[in-house]
Amino acid sequence: MSRVFNFSAGPSVLPEVVLKQAAEEMLDYKGSGMSVMEMSHRSKVYDNIIKEAEQDLRDLMDIPDNYKVLFLQGGASQQFAAVPMNLMKNGVADYIITGQWAKKAYEEAKKYGKANAIASSADKTFSYIPDCSDLPISEDADYVYICHNNTIYGTAYKELPNTKGKILVADMSSDILSQPVNVSDYGLIFFGVQKNVGPAGVVVVIIREDLIRDDLPAYVPTMLKYKTQADNDSLYNTPPCYGIYICGLVFKWVKEMGGLSAMKAHNEKKAQILYNFLDSSKMFRGTVEKKDRSLMNVPFVTGNEELDAKFVKEATAAGFVNLKGHRTVGGMRASIYNAMPIEGVEKLVAFMKDFEEKNS
Repeated sequence: MSRVFNFSAGPSVLPEVVLKQAAEEMLDYKGSGMSVMEMSHRSKVYDNIIKEAEQDLRDLMDIPDNYKVLFLQGGASQQFAAVPMNLMKNGVADYIITGQWAKKAYEEAKKYGKANAIASSADKTFSYIPDCSDLPISEDADYVYICHNNTIYGTAYKELPNTKGKILVADMSSDILSQPVNVSDYGLIFFGVQKNVGPAGVVVVIIREDLIRDDLPAYVPTMLKYKTQADNDSLYNTPPCYGIYICGLVFKWVKEMGGLSAMKAHNEKKAQILYNFLDSSKMFRGTVEKKDRSLMNVPFVTGNEELDAKFVKEATAAGFVNLKGHRTVGGMRASIYNAMPIEGVEKLVAFMKDFEEKNS
């Protein structure tokens, strides 16, 4: 069986060279006589793996020295609770609601303090990013929260909100490493790795050191305190060792590809091919305002549910898998993360053209 073109929103396509290297090292990692899966997280060999992964990520993102990098468990969804638990000093935070994940984070934060929804694009099914140039930022807000790229709805911030001096927190699960990021613009960045970096089970937190507190309320679980994790170099308990190892291989791959500027050019080229077709097609159309389109997730529809279903079925049979859109948007969605080759997008567009001719 040959490999398909996997357009899944996550867990998603990984670079083939990474999978091959992992396969080669499966039984014997670098002469250790064992798999990374079997290795003690306290061993010298594993210590090198996690430290190298962190250093490669620091190199790629140019992470300043006054930021900690934490490799954690619980996925991005666990950070919906960890962020307010750790950062709400005044008990207030402002949330910009641009999709389902920002909304879930907002609902979670309400359990731990006063969360304010200061802007939303729910009125048009999250098909745009609200104007964030002059928001009603709360005077006592501990932070302003955004979801940087919206996996379900296919929108992305092109300009960061004006937080009026407040700390910016960003969930970057679905566009991390897709383009350069100025880490200093944020107090905290987190991302579940299963879209652009590795297998599900790891979440990475990049946090400015002055935000790591030891005066947290007694109810905050030990495992959810950033201080616990930072003081123990992400090794307070057994981390998701194998997942972190794969992330490390992906970081090296991104470096070999030329880093984040090269990744951005690669991703823009891919997205352009698909968006250009959608803009010229008589059958298919994108669902997002052009100025807010994501480079990673491209939702599209025909306007006819039966035709959508027929397209997904035939595309799957032709080796283009996981194109069914999220139930809240319907239609289709092509997630074209870093590891999706340009060839995959070109072949998908050729298939869409052929489908349009045969069904119009």
